[in-house]
Amino acid sequence: MLSLSADDWAAVVLTIKLASTVTGILIVVSTPLAWWLVQTQSWFKAPIVALVAMPAILPPTVLGFYFLVLLSPTSWLGHVLTAVHIPSLLFSFTGLVVASVIYSLPFVVQPIYLAMKGIPKATLEVAATIGASPTDRFFSIVLPLSRPGIIAAAVLGFIHTVGEFGVVLMIGGNIPQQTKVLSIQIYDHVEALNYEAAHVLSGSLVLFSFVVLLVLYSVLWRGANPNTIERRSR
Repeated sequence: MLSLSADDWAAVVLTIKLASTVTGILIVVSTPLAWWLVQTQSWFKAPIVALVAMPAILPPTVLGFYFLVLLSPTSWLGHVLTAVHIPSLLFSFTGLVVASVIYSLPFVVQPIYLAMKGIPKATLEVAATIGASPTDRFFSIVLPLSRPGIIAAAVLGFIHTVGEFGVVLMIGGNIPQQTKVLSIQIYDHVEALNYEAAHVLSGSLVLFSFVVLLVLYSVLWRGANPNTIERRSR
């Protein structure tokens, strides 16, 4: 059996680093955003939901192209970054993080939103009548009851980031140990007609994704079991 090369391992490590960083940022950003979407009646809700959902339907190359244009040194944002002495985000790990956060946002917001939307209003109203502030209700009621959705969001965000190709290729290029993630490494093996190495990486990624999703859905279905819910409510 073919073993992984040093470049393969570097791509794996970089991919895990990217996915972990992006997932952490997305959970921090998506949790309050999802709760705001559940609670708000503002007319801003519809356009914000549309903006959040757009990365899920647009081709990754389209997003990558516009990220490339937006972050270029000649764009207005590029001029601003240059003025405040921030290095260009193009072809950098930081640029991959920024693009990946936006690209994976809908896959993290939606599970959290659905979990929070399913919380009975009566539960929050009862807590309010005994003096719990909105902040107390969020941390003591909303977050614990939304935990399955948050876990699902974290797993989906992580896996989705691991599987990115078009966006990371457009923004990061193909720089070993800096922007060359696993999907780009597989692409390089295919281009070089090194199908055996591509099989090893691709097969490992398929197996990893299947195991993670199997564990995730097993946990979620167990959490949705009426007997489990009844035991938690006691």
